[in-house]
Amino acid sequence: MSNNIQENSPSYTGTSTIWQIIGRLIVAVIVLGITAFFTPGFQISNFGTLVLAAVVLTVLDYLIAKITGLQATPFGKGLTGFILSVIVLYVTQYFVIGYSISWLSAIIGALIYGIVDYIIPGE
Repeated sequence: MSNNIQENSPSYTGTSTIWQIIGRLIVAVIVLGITAFFTPGFQISNFGTLVLAAVVLTVLDYLIAKITGLQATPFGKGLTGFILSVIVLYVTQYFVIGYSISWLSAIIGALIYGIVDYIIPGE
């Protein structure tokens, strides 16, 4: 009897995980694009660069979270998360051609990124 219940229960496939990743990437692109638009001294040359930068930011955030247990979100983990967000925004320029940002712009960008990320649902 218990086997029938387990067989009839909904199962989650890899397809739903792929859609979650795509959804998060789309949100990351939107948030990063808005942040770059409103941050003086933050330049992204084209849409391909924007998408690649969003991927790099997401991967860096994931690696930091796995290694340290901290998330690089400006408002998620207080001052530590804000500092990590500034560093991740700044360091991304070394991995993505057409993406440039100064330290001051990274600080302003982290504030804007946090506000936009808070307003736009991501999960």
